[in-house]
Amino acid sequence: MNSRIKSCILIGILAPALHGQDTSLTVYSSADPGGFDPQRYIDQQRNGNNPNAAWQVPGFGVVKQIREINLKTGRNEVPFTDVAQFLDPTTVNFMDLTDPRTSVLEQSFKFDLVSTSKLLERYLDKSITVSLNNGNGPSHQGILLSATQGKLVLKNDLGIKILPSDDAQIQLGDLPGGFLTKPTLLWLLDAKRDGKHRIRTTYQTGGLTWRSDYNLVLNQDDTMADMTAWVTLLNLSGMSYPDTSLKLVAGDVQRIQPKIAPPPTRRYQMDTMAAESSSFEEKAFFEYHLYTLPRKTSIPANTTHQLTLFPAVQGMAVEKELVYAPSGSMRTGRNPYTDPNFSPGGNDKIGVYISFKNDKENKLGVPLPKGRIRTYKEDPDDGTLEFIGEDLIDHTARNETVRIKLGDAFDVVGERTKTNFTMDKGRKTMTESFKIEIRNQKDQAQQVTVQERLYRWNTWKITERNLPFEKINADTIEWKINVPSEGSKTINYTVVYTW
Repeated sequence: MNSRIKSCILIGILAPALHGQDTSLTVYSSADPGGFDPQRYIDQQRNGNNPNAAWQVPGFGVVKQIREINLKTGRNEVPFTDVAQFLDPTTVNFMDLTDPRTSVLEQSFKFDLVSTSKLLERYLDKSITVSLNNGNGPSHQGILLSATQGKLVLKNDLGIKILPSDDAQIQLGDLPGGFLTKPTLLWLLDAKRDGKHRIRTTYQTGGLTWRSDYNLVLNQDDTMADMTAWVTLLNLSGMSYPDTSLKLVAGDVQRIQPKIAPPPTRRYQMDTMAAESSSFEEKAFFEYHLYTLPRKTSIPANTTHQLTLFPAVQGMAVEKELVYAPSGSMRTGRNPYTDPNFSPGGNDKIGVYISFKNDKENKLGVPLPKGRIRTYKEDPDDGTLEFIGEDLIDHTARNETVRIKLGDAFDVVGERTKTNFTMDKGRKTMTESFKIEIRNQKDQAQQVTVQERLYRWNTWKITERNLPFEKINADTIEWKINVPSEGSKTINYTVVYTW
């Protein structure tokens, strides 16, 4: 219904006045950086809105507010109107900082807000005036009998009239009381003293989450990179947070999720906000990491908001690696794989990876929340940055190595061929031989890491090989070979399995 209602809306609750407040917000995220995209929620709104959007946001917020209220001795009915629409009433914590003796006798959360349809329901059997064509058409006055399915049914001295509600301008009479324009937490308090009290409230709300994004820019020889990090904050909680202290929690925090989410009670419009400068300060907190913005910020309702996670890093050392892993890994059975044609399969192409050490010596040394890393490189002919790949990282502690895959090599190729297979069931042995050839069509020599996973059984021995290898773990061996420009190099080896 697109009807426009000309009327004042009154809140029918009288209570002690609320004064200045101080708000802080901590946001937790369970968002999968590979699958969660805030733009999805923006698109849903533009295409008609997903009514469950706020409840589907992978994360939540903890809102902390300090307010001043005037109380009288005895019982007081106090409405807190500036609360998130999707708060969980069972998580509300109340404390009177002025007089701890103040107690909460009852609490209710009123979130059924005023809307066009609800107003019209209150005017059934009452007189209204309807002007068609956005007020430019004829006017009709009468008793409202029905307001459903895009139609208004009026009764007057001339009979019954059925009018379209689309593009209709509706003039109402006096507004009935009891309507809410904002979600309201209503408390019945028992105070032991008169006067001004400082009240602290804490509660959890849905519709909030955040995601980290990293941008790498490689130098020309792929040995160094600059990195920037961003936080994208999504606020669908139904509340704005002006001049708010902001914290983010990184880590896998366990939280019980309801099987059926409660339905939302209002529609949203989303917008994107420009990024702001200044970065977060990080510290360990329990088994997680807490990122605190050292300044206050404003987070409008129904927006995405970007902030700098930490200062830009320039000139950190990186290493490019070409990896060929054609054999895959899937040894999960209780018996050896004896089928001569069995192969778990790996990557037929040579992967391109970038890695860097997350330590102070490499100009980092800060815990990195899980997120998406996008990588760019400058085209020397015109100075523009070109996108060369992206990957995901999990929560990464300081002093650990970050390794991301950018794609597959174009001019360096690998080929793996089985050259022999024999089996002696009586002696419970299998012998298998392979030839691995790496060909480099670049005009520079390339180092390639070749990984072979010995997947047939967990007892094995390399009996023949033409190049030395390194055992990486119980079922993986590795070669690092230099392949000449426009040349090739071949690995031959034989493995014997026994069981």
